[in-house]
Parts: sequence; C-alpha cells; structure tokens
Amino acid sequence: MNANDFTSLRERLEAEAAKRNDRSELSMERPDPLLVAAKQDDDRAILLCALFGYGNAHKIVQFLDSLDFSLLDADEMTIRTRMEAYYRFQSTDDIVQIFLTLRRLGRGTMQEVFMEGYTKESSVIEGVFALIDLFEHTNPYESRGYRFLIGRVPKDGKPVSPYKRWMMFLRWMVRDDALDLGRWRGVNPADLIIPLDTHTFHVSRKIGCLKRKTYDWKAAVELTECLKTICPHDPVKYDFALYRMGQEKRVT
Repeated sequence: MNANDFTSLRERLEAEAAKRNDRSELSMERPDPLLVAAKQDDDRAILLCALFGYGNAHKIVQFLDSLDFSLLDADEMTIRTRMEAYYRFQSTDDIVQIFLTLRRLGRGTMQEVFMEGYTKESSVIEGVFALIDLFEHTNPYESRGYRFLIGRVPKDGKPVSPYKRWMMFLRWMVRDDALDLGRWRGVNPADLIIPLDTHTFHVSRKIGCLKRKTYDWKAAVELTECLKTICPHDPVKYDFALYRMGQEKRVT
C-alpha cells in the first residue's frame, strides 16, 4: 500500500469510526447484540449476549430479549424448571447448562480468571482460553451446541478459528466510548484482536487491509496489525465501522 492509499484508508476509517460512535447506531431498526448487552449490569449476562451473537441480527436481538437474565442468580432447580428457550444450534438443555455454569461462577470471577491468563504475556486469547478451561471445570456438560457456544482450547495452544464472539465480548468490556461498555480495567486496548465476522472479513479484503484469503485467527491478527498502523493504541475502534460498512454493502 503506497502512502496515498494509506492516507486515504486512514481518513476513510477515521471518518466511519467517528460517525458510528453513537448510540443511535443501536436500535431495533439497526439491531446488534450490544443493544441488549448495554442494558445489563452483570458480566455474565453480557457474555451471553456475545456468545449468542451469531446468525441474523434481528433474530439474535429477539432471542436475547426473550432471556430472563435474572436466572443467573436463581437456584439451579429454578433454572432447570423455568428455562424454555432454544436458539439455532443450542437446545433448551444447552441453554440451561450455560446458565448453570455462569450461575456457579458467580459475579466477578470471569474478570479475575481472564486477567490471570491475559497478564502473563498480554495475550487476550490466553485470557479467553483460561475462561474456557474454567467453564469446563465448573460444568463437565458436553454437547455439540454447548461446545459451539463456549469454544474449545486447541490442544497445541494455537488458535485456528477467529473466536469472533469472544473477541466481541472483550471489545465491549475493555473499550469505553459511546458504544462499548468499558467495564474491565487493566486490559490494554492495544492488545485486543478484532472480532472478525464475515462482513468485516470481506470489507477488509476489498479496502486493502487484509490479504489473507482464509477466514481464521491468522486473518483476525493480520487485520488487527493493519489497523494498528493507523491507530496503534486502539486498533479495534474500527471494528463496528467495518462491520456496518459490510452489512450495508457500502464498499466499492
């Protein structure tokens, strides 16, 4: 990318990010799981909004609105008897089990465990792996839908998938602006990895910020490194703008 192209890209992304950094971007007409997450005062409920953040945006928000997040503090029998929800790959049993897992953890535990994994090498993926390990030790339940929801720690420790929903959760929790929630202190925004979804992937390739053709963790890291050349201290601030650009098919 030559100097003129870089300047043009930087100006475009800065303008898009500034325009999108507004609560009006979140509405039932322009749905995003953050619309529901922003109403929560419990990290566990916010995580659920991220983990179920796949599929059609309208249906995601409708599903999240149907959940009774107060069950995260209910006794286990109440969770088992009152939960009737299901969503795409997750059966009612799967949703009962993720509520049970998070209920057993209680409030505050996730941040503590994430920080233990993250601070060793300032690696957000290691923090995520620490949380997945915690979930597995807290609740040994296993099913295809449940595993899809929480993810898996690779045996060799090298991530393959983009871990998009986990990276989105971290964006919400670490960054603090008109959109993101800024609930977790102590994580450097420069260490975040972009939550790579298909919209962001295709847009980034079209605008010249991503060369990798495979939708995977390496692509997420490559895109993040490109964005760091524009904003080294906060590369993920462009995530929502890139997502909307792709969603609205505004890339030429």
